[in-house]
Amino acid sequence: MALFRKRAAGRPGEWYYCLEHGTVEEGPQCPAKNRLGPYPSRQEAENAMRIAAERNQNWENDPRWHDRGGDGDDGGKGPAAA
Repeated sequence: MALFRKRAAGRPGEWYYCLEHGTVEEGPQCPAKNRLGPYPSRQEAENAMRIAAERNQNWENDPRWHDRGGDGDDGGKGPAAA
């Protein structure tokens, strides 16, 4: 029997989207590795996958993250090379 029980990080009143269960939860219920958030409202947590997709699309189209040569190899220099 464990003397101390490990709790998930977070606070009630914060909303999360659980990737494992595909559900919205208030406060920490599932492990952090399976959550997106926190979000300020339930509605925003419900849209977590759409928000993540939009952010990924913005990142993919950000010219600072592509090298000038266009061949996809920046020589390991990353975004600072742009």
